Amino acid sequence: MKLKHIVSSMALITAAFGAGTTALAVPDLSGTYDTATLTPLQRPAIYGNKLWLTPEEAKAIEEKDAQGKLARSQASDPDREAPPEGGDGSTGAAGNVGGYNTFWIDNGDSINTVNGKFRTSILDQPENGRLPEMTPEAGKRLAKLYRAFRRGNEGKAWWVHEGDGSGPYDDMEIRAVAERCLLGFGSTAGPPMLPVLYNNLKRIVQTDDYIMIHVEMVHDARIIRMNSEHLPADIKRWLGDSIGWWEGDTLVVDTTNFHPSATFRGASENLHVVEKFTLQEDGSLLYSFTVEDDNTWLEPFHGQYSWPRTEDKIFEYACHESNHALGGILRGARLLEQEALAEKAEQQD
Repeated sequence: MKLKHIVSSMALITAAFGAGTTALAVPDLSGTYDTATLTPLQRPAIYGNKLWLTPEEAKAIEEKDAQGKLARSQASDPDREAPPEGGDGSTGAAGNVGGYNTFWIDNGDSINTVNGKFRTSILDQPENGRLPEMTPEAGKRLAKLYRAFRRGNEGKAWWVHEGDGSGPYDDMEIRAVAERCLLGFGSTAGPPMLPVLYNNLKRIVQTDDYIMIHVEMVHDARIIRMNSEHLPADIKRWLGDSIGWWEGDTLVVDTTNFHPSATFRGASENLHVVEKFTLQEDGSLLYSFTVEDDNTWLEPFHGQYSWPRTEDKIFEYACHESNHALGGILRGARLLEQEALAEKAEQQD
């Protein structure tokens, strides 16, 4: 079924049965939600096993964040000198080179609430609100990936690099999928679907047979097949293979078949995610998820947070159109390789 047919079906259902239910007399989740929040995925260690904040604690966090954003959003000096080699020590959006202020960050201005209570973290299991310990094999796998990806471009030709001889800037396909704008960063499309620095709107279009979740970041679109079965295990997808069903008034979505290059936080392609969407009286969604992967973590983990409804619209997300950064990075690496070749030739003469 094409997207335009899904949208048309949703409009007919809404017209016939009203905005609250569908033809199957289940909640109509259709609408746009703003998932931006100051609540982090993992709980800061200072809170220990404390899941809830007092209203005073939540207000203090919100005020401090607002003050910080105001200070970091001042106009940049166009006449400033270039940063020193190795960066100038600036953090956050400045990227250690003083490149940006934070005017474009839109990660919300409030602490997320569940059942009217302020949360210290999205994760609530394990009890400390932190990701579980990784298996030894997963730790080695992730460390190898980070070493390869973060290795600096030292002006050495590709054959000088350690390991398999490849460098981090030899090929655009070596770069991360989020950097190449194939998927949004930070698991914004999930699953699990998490808040990020900006572009946090999610649009749900619902019919009896399909549910689409259109994500503002990199215009990812998840298609959930209702009352279906998973695809064969050898068919992998960037966002996994999602099937759904209703348990009372709660939508349950089960996702497997992840592409090995697009799994959540270093998980293996055996990642399994179960999500639940429950419509609240105020029109918001209570979103929860359980993640398990025996090849990556020593135990499953669970989290939940609210998705407030919004009247804001999702606009086109144009990532690499007119963005010359990736091409410039690769061309710079080729120039450094040429310099390394010239240096090697001089040494041999």
